[in-house]
Amino acid sequence: MLNSLSRASTSAAGACLRLRPSAFAVAALLAGAVHAQDGAVLVAQNLHAPALNEMVVTATRTAQPLTDVLADVSIVDRQTIEQSGATGLADVLARLPGIEISRNGGPATTSSVFLRGAETRFTAVYVDGVRVDSQSGSGGATWEAIPLSQIDRIEVLCGPAAAIYGSDAVAGVIQIFTKKGEAGVAPYVGVGVGSHRTWRAEAGVSGASGTVDYALGATREGSRGFDATTKAGSNPDRDGYHQSSVSGRLGWQLNAAHRLEGTLLHNESNSGYDTSAADDRSLHRLQALGLHWDAQWSSQYKTRLSVTESKDRYQTTPSPYLTDTRLRNYLLHNEWRLGVHQFTAALERREDHLENAPIDRSRSQNALALGYGLHQGAHTLQLNARHDRDSEFGNKSTGSAAYGYQFAPQWRATASMGTAFRVPSLYQRFSMYGDDSLKPETSRNVELGVKWLRDGSSFSATAYRNDVRNLVTYVSGPGPCPGGSGPYPGCYSSVGKARYQGLTLAGAHQLGSVRLRGSLDFQNPENLDTGKQLARRAKRHATLGADTRLGQWTLGAEAQLSGRRFDDAANKNVLGGYTLVNLHASTRVARDWQVFARVDNLADKQYEVARTYATPGRSVFVGLKWAPQY
Repeated sequence: MLNSLSRASTSAAGACLRLRPSAFAVAALLAGAVHAQDGAVLVAQNLHAPALNEMVVTATRTAQPLTDVLADVSIVDRQTIEQSGATGLADVLARLPGIEISRNGGPATTSSVFLRGAETRFTAVYVDGVRVDSQSGSGGATWEAIPLSQIDRIEVLCGPAAAIYGSDAVAGVIQIFTKKGEAGVAPYVGVGVGSHRTWRAEAGVSGASGTVDYALGATREGSRGFDATTKAGSNPDRDGYHQSSVSGRLGWQLNAAHRLEGTLLHNESNSGYDTSAADDRSLHRLQALGLHWDAQWSSQYKTRLSVTESKDRYQTTPSPYLTDTRLRNYLLHNEWRLGVHQFTAALERREDHLENAPIDRSRSQNALALGYGLHQGAHTLQLNARHDRDSEFGNKSTGSAAYGYQFAPQWRATASMGTAFRVPSLYQRFSMYGDDSLKPETSRNVELGVKWLRDGSSFSATAYRNDVRNLVTYVSGPGPCPGGSGPYPGCYSSVGKARYQGLTLAGAHQLGSVRLRGSLDFQNPENLDTGKQLARRAKRHATLGADTRLGQWTLGAEAQLSGRRFDDAANKNVLGGYTLVNLHASTRVARDWQVFARVDNLADKQYEVARTYATPGRSVFVGLKWAPQY
């Protein structure tokens, strides 16, 4: 296995020489930064400088300093989101190490997020601790339905985490957090306009008084859009969208040891996609509700009880299609800290329900998860094991082990391995294209890494290999399928095998007044049955950014680069590589007023991330925000 990783790393290094000139320039900058002052290295593990005391919760489901985390974790804060120029959540994620996206049109249309080259359904997604997923189609979070405007922070965990989170966390976990109230009162109001008659209006307030804290935000936005479908015979009109979203958090500190918190996220959108001559529309509604009780029973022992529910409703018109997913979760999480030792034990129940005529099916999973962590001197150890009992597939056990060794004051080497699984979606099993004999997809992952952190600068290199068996794919051929017969020949089948392997370099460095950041990914997402590259994923992609202060202005530039990909499993339809350059600027025009501007795709590059679907050209957005400074 280690030899395979070494070969993958060597192959990846050689692949750098085959980058297009523009991409090679970025790779050279990344490599050349090794010679920066104090021997620091350029590239970043996250979009902003990681603070030494920054806390994350995604890696082990418990709060721990970023410096203690063994997993490959990236963090995005609200300031970074506002400066990124992104109009959708997927666009923000695409700027992170190890992540690519594809999209069928504009920002409110069907989007896919590939974490380390793996399918969308292989990433578990949470909003304020509420599991978000769809049991329609192949499954996975509906990224276009999660409103970026309501997000305050994002944590991305790369690598399998089924031993902690259960089914779906084959490639990683993405946790999304809305704003939490702090002492005082903090209102805000913002407006903005941009290209394609894009507009946005937002308002909110957060604060805390006594034992109560609160946060409430609402946004209304829309765009005339552009003709997102290039396929002959489709409606040539502009495919615009509009959406409304609201988020809320209410916390009550009952006493020094007990806290109650309720969370809400609601989003409704109406967007065009036009696969025919008609004015096709997608109507999407996402709702996530959570109730959490935290109890600190002693200085060593605490628990968290969560009851959550999410609903994902998708409808198309004039084509009559409707699908409705409901997920309910119950979690009791226990944590003991004894000196340098940490023990966790969790009981969890998940209930899935899908209505997608004629489907009306439910299933459940009950689980016990155990964890052990050690941080002593130069050594860090994390062990996790979980046993799930699925109402349809019976017992499934997963485990993971990670070890880190600090071999120098700022350097640490890590090694980990883990197993994961995902049960097929209810649609994959019971639709007209389904097969109720499908097996759970299983994976085995191994990775090696090295991390460097000093005075806000960072560097990380991670080599990984993730093998997936029983890969569920749509196989073309004569019907009927076991689940019924449909208008298209073929059905879902769990006979595939895939390998996701690669090398990720990432980091950040302060060079004078300029903050540099970037990432470089070499990967080989491969269908082992055919030897073909998996669709819509490039073997090389990178980002490079710089931010600085000039007088009262904050200025930034960013380049996103991607190698060529294929739009089909047979690797016959090529999607060309591309380079995008984005700019952003902001300044305070008064004590409580801020003006910001963004230019995306500065060179007006024409490119595709999905065949027959257009992407926006050069886009400009200008906004004004009022937020009192106390």
